[in-house]
Amino acid sequence: MSGPDRLTEPLSAVLGPRTAAPLAKLGLESTGDLLRHYPRRYSEPGRLTDLSSVVVGEHVTVMAEVRQATVRQMRSRGGAMLQAVVTDGRRSLSLTFFAKRAGVLNLHEHRLRPGRVGLFTGVASLYRGELQLTHPDYQIVGVDADDEAAALVEATRPIPIYPASAAVPTWRIAKAVRTVLDPLTPDDLVDPLPPAVRSRRGLVDLHQALRDVHEPFTDAEWRRGQQRLRFEEAFVLQAALARRRAQVAATDAVARRGAPPEGPGLLPDLDAALPFTLTAGQREVGEQIAADLARSHPMQRLLQGEVGSGKTVVALRAMLQVVDSGGQAALLAPTEVLAAQHLRTLRALLGPLGEQGMLGGADRATRIALLTGSQSTAARREALLDAASGRAGIVVGTHALLGEKVQFADLGLVVVDEQHRFGVEQRDTLRNRAGTPPHLLVMTATPIPRTVAMTVFGDLEVSTLTEVPAGRSGVVTHLVPSQNPAWTTRTWQRIREEIDAGHRAYVVCARISLDDATVQEATDDADLLVLTGDGDDGEQPLRRPLRAVLEVADELAALPALAGVSIGVLHGRLPAGEKDEVMTRFATGDVQLLVSTTVIEVGVDVPEATVMVVLDADRFGLSQLHQLRGRVGRGAAPGLCLLFSDAPAGSDASTRVQTLVETTDGFRLAAVDLELRREGDVLGASQSGGASSLRLLRVVRDAEVIAQARADSALLIDEDPGLDGWPALRHAIAGWLDPAREEFLERT
Repeated sequence: MSGPDRLTEPLSAVLGPRTAAPLAKLGLESTGDLLRHYPRRYSEPGRLTDLSSVVVGEHVTVMAEVRQATVRQMRSRGGAMLQAVVTDGRRSLSLTFFAKRAGVLNLHEHRLRPGRVGLFTGVASLYRGELQLTHPDYQIVGVDADDEAAALVEATRPIPIYPASAAVPTWRIAKAVRTVLDPLTPDDLVDPLPPAVRSRRGLVDLHQALRDVHEPFTDAEWRRGQQRLRFEEAFVLQAALARRRAQVAATDAVARRGAPPEGPGLLPDLDAALPFTLTAGQREVGEQIAADLARSHPMQRLLQGEVGSGKTVVALRAMLQVVDSGGQAALLAPTEVLAAQHLRTLRALLGPLGEQGMLGGADRATRIALLTGSQSTAARREALLDAASGRAGIVVGTHALLGEKVQFADLGLVVVDEQHRFGVEQRDTLRNRAGTPPHLLVMTATPIPRTVAMTVFGDLEVSTLTEVPAGRSGVVTHLVPSQNPAWTTRTWQRIREEIDAGHRAYVVCARISLDDATVQEATDDADLLVLTGDGDDGEQPLRRPLRAVLEVADELAALPALAGVSIGVLHGRLPAGEKDEVMTRFATGDVQLLVSTTVIEVGVDVPEATVMVVLDADRFGLSQLHQLRGRVGRGAAPGLCLLFSDAPAGSDASTRVQTLVETTDGFRLAAVDLELRREGDVLGASQSGGASSLRLLRVVRDAEVIAQARADSALLIDEDPGLDGWPALRHAIAGWLDPAREEFLERT
């Protein structure tokens, strides 16, 4: 039987239904699932677990030494009880067993002799202030073996500790692994890593790597096995990405060379009319994009930049290059508020150049159309006609752009803003509207560490804007203890001072109203860290209700410090027309203080806004807080961001808030955010509902491994784009890219 078939054998056939059933609850249904269920750590027989790390309520596995074990009769309730104490040398843990008769417990008492070392597993609890495991499962090192020779070996080799459950302790998983692994030979396993790659990187084959991690005799062996398997994960992923890059390179697209710099053309006209000078970064990135657009295969580029770094101008210049080439551009935004903001920004930048056929329009001009789900029938009909006829060179829209009735005359460029908000089908729908694949520009204001970009956006070329245009004063951030009345009072006084100086203020809340079941809005707002139930980072469930927009707006209106201030509210449940009206009134100053949910997180640009208060700041993600903060300090006046938090010192939530106070460097914030979050979030598993696809590879820690795998896979794909000569690698890619895991790749 071939390797892949051996690894797809059901465990029920290999181990028997009784043994396989509890393993299936861990998601282990085939022999391949079991062999890829790697130990999370290794214990040495002489190294005991620090019992101070045991968390009450959690299922734990600890290695400890037996100090004593005694059986006694229970007078009050009848029956017998065995009480044992195990220790790490400093702290103790009680083991308690109950039985109807003392004789039943004698076997435990015989095995749990003082001085013996064992692995003990169960759910930790507190009884009279002492840590306890009740009816734990356990294995005594050097005793629970088939014979004396085996016991001697087991007493000296590293002990794999697997991710386990109460129904399946770690040693039962180890026993099942050995039952599956021991009969296998190298010929039974088809290795996805080509021999030349293994040789170049000094890696063992797959069979040896699995034996190394599951049955090591030394620490060096399990480290060797992990190194090989970690590289394999990176290589399979990078090969998938390299294959996609090759497929794109082989696809035809219409070259959009645009007008010559001296004109005539809309792009030269815009450059001549801009009231500011492009930064060096904007010019450099613009040249990269212009060169991509001029090629006859589709551009695939990610444009990342700090909040306020001028991505919109770069995108507009790219769109005008396409329009000058006779094509159209579509800008896809995640919310109606952001789409309307983009429309205002583009029209302001273009001026008469964006008013084709209108009074005051330039002789050489185009038209910008807006398409959203809440438009009137007449407005929607006009926008659809502008897009289909080609009269609109630029079409801005939300998910409404994806509707079946939306057609383009010649779609040459798709710009996707904050693309992580869009799913696979949505992105492909728009790109497939054109007969020939359009060029693609993805924009994000969330800085992405290099290794994440290589992993998550591996088939995109990455351009980065780091400079902030001149004339922006930046933002100062302070932490405000939520329970400090004096600081709270001063906050509202400070807001009044800014408003009296002619500026505007935001107050951001985590939910809309007090009766909301969850924090997160189901419409425009996304990415809140937690709901109102259990914390996402191991903290205690929230007991204080989170502040809500409608509640806070009423409270602020009643404050003497804010008497006479015009207060507006904005959230995802408002009709789109009302949202746009509120933002317009805020931009003009008719509304001076805006109480909002995170619907204002990205793209909203009101230069007069100078101060932001974020209530319950510790309940937002770090990248999201950075985006919110970017809404102030966008003009000549300096910005102020006040983060209300009561997160306990040392918690992940406190680390997030404190890091934001300390730096405005988006890349440092992104790196800290990545360290605090589950690895699965990086690959989109949290959105798709799945677990992380990565078992051993970590995108921050293993930067060098990812870079090596990227280089090796690129060489292989250059020689064999279809991987026709490497069926095992093709098989591994297909198995790895199941629908849930493919989500993050399809983001691009």
